[in-house]
This record gives sequence, structure tokens and C-alpha cells, in this order.
Amino acid sequence: MKSEQSIWAQYRANQAYDEMMDGGGQPRQTCATLSQYLQSLGMEAIKGRLSAAEAAILEMGITFTVYSDEGNIDRAWPFDIIPRLIDFQEWRGIDAGLRQRLRALNHFIDDVYNERRIIQDGVVPAELIASSSNFRPECVGFKPKFGVWANICGSDLVRGGDGVVHVLEDNLRVPSGVSYMIENRVITKRVFPELLENLNILPVDDYPTQLFEMLTSIAPRPEDQPQIAVLTPGIYNSAYFEHAFLAQQMGAELVEGGDLVVKDDDCVYMRTVKGLERVDVIYRRIDDMFLDPEVFRKDSVLGVKGLLRAWKAGNVALANAPGAGVADDKVVYAYVPAMIRYYLNEEPLLPNVPTYLCSDPEQCAYVLEHLAELVVKPANESGGYGMLVGPHATQKDIKQFHKLIQANPRNYIAQPTLALSTCPTLCGDRLEPRHIDLRPFILQGERGFVTAGGLTRVALKAGSLVVNSSQGGGSKDTWIINREK
Repeated sequence: MKSEQSIWAQYRANQAYDEMMDGGGQPRQTCATLSQYLQSLGMEAIKGRLSAAEAAILEMGITFTVYSDEGNIDRAWPFDIIPRLIDFQEWRGIDAGLRQRLRALNHFIDDVYNERRIIQDGVVPAELIASSSNFRPECVGFKPKFGVWANICGSDLVRGGDGVVHVLEDNLRVPSGVSYMIENRVITKRVFPELLENLNILPVDDYPTQLFEMLTSIAPRPEDQPQIAVLTPGIYNSAYFEHAFLAQQMGAELVEGGDLVVKDDDCVYMRTVKGLERVDVIYRRIDDMFLDPEVFRKDSVLGVKGLLRAWKAGNVALANAPGAGVADDKVVYAYVPAMIRYYLNEEPLLPNVPTYLCSDPEQCAYVLEHLAELVVKPANESGGYGMLVGPHATQKDIKQFHKLIQANPRNYIAQPTLALSTCPTLCGDRLEPRHIDLRPFILQGERGFVTAGGLTRVALKAGSLVVNSSQGGGSKDTWIINREK
């Protein structure tokens, strides 16, 4: 039996909110059992469990791809074995807030491609949509099934120093990470089997079933068992592991553009050894501009010629629908609370992070004067690329962003530098606090669904606020604990 001192004596949460320990250095109520369990194991045993987890990751072939100057590099998935815990009572409120948010976002997307009421009523500026690089004029007038354009959403949540959970951004184009959420739980079950037996932790392995049911609900031929396919750019894509994983878990076909063809009847067919088979639903993991060379980029070899024609004819469902990315714009994000009030007549259940729009001259002037204090993000980048984290930036970086913002203010927003919450993370021979965020996944078809928790991403470097795996971040299993049962 190891003493508590041996595990927690050197653990010092910084000024941020710590998910495990309160301000007095005591474990939060939800985390008490985990804290005691880790204490009973002792550091050497915890490190042994880490070695077991790393062996499992290699055995299971869980990888992600990093793009670099030297080419694409496959790496084992970076995983920290200390889970992040959230109480079920708190999670119920977050779950409701995420469902509310996606309902409003889908109303918004459907509105801007059809009636445009929110623009006419002056809630969202017309210029914002006209200047959006993700607005697709080719989609105007279309009505997808249930009015849902974004069937799959990954919203990034952060907890600030006051303990309040905020929405940092909404990913509505091709959000990734859900396969790692599921695999993290599989690995945790291997390394902490006795702990999972004694805690009431909500499962996450139902996601592929929920995804399959959602995709089935949007099929154009509901009377038949739909043929569902996952459309991937191929093995060189950073999320290829996830594409293959989800197809395998759903029993769906994993296809590339060359596997599909649109015939003269405006239906999509898949080439098989038995001949052509009609496809009803495509979960596409390809960006809009590469989806159909007949409409978007003519040089695309990733997409399918005529796919948009088949979609607009109602012969195939695409998830997410082309054009849904108009709401996946960090400038549009600033208007989501107003959308919730406008379309749902409700108050937002989850707050946004305060956001400055550089397209507004007054706000832009403030941003330019306070670059060293703010986080600046381009409107349509992902993966942590193109950001400026003011407090960690050099003078050269700040000058560069000063010029970039002045040259194209519409393309930038700025937010206060948040003290993201921390969670104990195994760093060498000790546990240290590391900043984290959380990406839950929300589905919407005939009905809505939210994963129980999500993918907790962790900044593995001390003091870093960048959690993206492409930028050196790692991940943790996320446990939603129901202490009432």
C-alpha cells in the first residue's frame, strides 16, 4: 500500500480550475474514488499500466497521421491513462445545451439557403454570409430530409477558471475524433478493469449504432434497408483510421471516389464484384470543394462526378450536407446565441466564449491594440493551424498577425486567453496538471443524440493551451459518472 503523499504530494494545480482537485488540494466528490484508487496503486504500478496501454495501442493499430515538411507520418495515438471525470448531473445540462445548439445551427443553415429570414430581420448581417468561403450558392433552394444539414457535429468545450463550461467552437464540416473516444475506453477497460467495475460510467460504444440509425433515418428509400457508405479521401488522409473504423463498426462500405459512379438516372452506384449496387446514404469525409468535380473543383480526383446532381434529385443523402460548413465559421460562431433566441425562442444553455469580430472596425481596433493578450483565430482553419496565442507569441508573430488582420479583417476573430481547466496527467515519474478541452459528438437526423462525454484532448506540454493532436496534443478517456445508481 502506497501512501497518498507518494502520488499527490507534488501535484499542484495551477491557477486554472482543476478537474480532479479542488482549491484546497482535496479530490472533488466525483473524483474521490479514482483519487483513492490511484493512490492505492502507487506510481510504479501506474507506470506499468501506462506501458500496458501503449502496448495495446500498438497491438490495435490505433494511429493518426501528422502532415509535415518531410511528408505524412503515422504515429501511435497519444493517450494518457488518467481519465477525466464529469458528474452526470452536470453532464445532463451540457447534453441539453449541445442539442439546443445544433437545432439552432441547422435552422440557420436551412434558412440561409432558403428564406433568409434571419438576414432580413437584421439578426445576422448579409455581408457575413456573402463573404463566407463555406457558403455554397449551388445549394440554394435545397431542403434536406428533416431540414437537417449538419447531421454530425463536434463542438469543442472548455471550462474556464470560474468552473463554467463554454462552447469554444462548432465543427460542422467533417469533425473527427470519435473513433479515438471509443478506443480510449477500450484501452482503459484493459488497464483499469477493476475500477470500471465499481463505478457507474456511462458507455460510449453505442455511437456507431446511433450513427448508423441516424444515417438510416435520412435515406431516400426508407422502406428498404439502405446501402450506406463512408466516403474517404484515402489512406493518406490524417483521419483514415477513423474512416475505416466507423465503416467497420457500422457494417457499412468504405469507399473512395473511384468506387462510385452516378448514372444517367441521377442515382449513385458502387462498383462491386457483383456489378453496380445503388448507394442510398454517403457519410462523406471529403471537403465540399473536392466532393464533385462537375460542380466544385474540376481537378478533384477524390470526389464523384455528378454527386451533387444525385443529391439534389433526392436519390442519395449526404451527411453532412454540402454547404453545412457555412455555420462552421468562427465568425458565424459569435452569432449562435442570437440564433438560439431567434429560431427557438430560448435562452442559450451553454455560453459562448467572448469573441471579438475583426470585421467590426471598433472591435478590430481593440484586437490590434491587445494582440499580446488575446488568442486570434482564422475563420475557417482547423487543427490549431494559423492561430496566434498572444501571451506565448513572439514580437515577430504579433507583427505578422497585425498585418494579416489589417489585410483581411473578415477572416479573423479574437478571444480572451482562457485558463483552460487542467487534469492530472502522467508525466514521467509524476502526475502533473495539463490543460484540456472536450469534444462531444452530436447527431441529428429524425432525432438527436449526444455522446456520453466525448474526446478529452490534452496539451502534453507544460503550460501549453494547444490540445490538437496535430500540434503535439494527446487524449484521455472521459467518464460521465452517475453517482445516483
